[in-house]
Amino acid sequence: MKLLPALKQKKRYIVFEVNQKFSKSDLQEAVNKAFLRFLGEFGIAKASPMFIKANNKRFIVKVNHTETNEAKAALILIKTIKKQPTIIKSIITSGTLKKAQSYL
Repeated sequence: MKLLPALKQKKRYIVFEVNQKFSKSDLQEAVNKAFLRFLGEFGIAKASPMFIKANNKRFIVKVNHTETNEAKAALILIKTIKKQPTIIKSIITSGTLKKAQSYL
């Protein structure tokens, strides 16, 4: 039995930019740690974040539509990745992956 569209979680894709180049695995590890530290386990369950794609200095994270502000706050608070100081900026929030990928 399929879920009705009204019962599915609505999602948003957020594009972030880092001021330095990092590998995809380093970014993914930092993103997961930031979500756990800021939101906690219950917040992660509500936001259901997923690291989608990384390209040079930008990456896409998929989150629940009600938790976009919390997700942005969690990732903007990252100060270091692999002991290198870094700055993360939110570029755009989109409802479709195609539109978000156009900003990579």
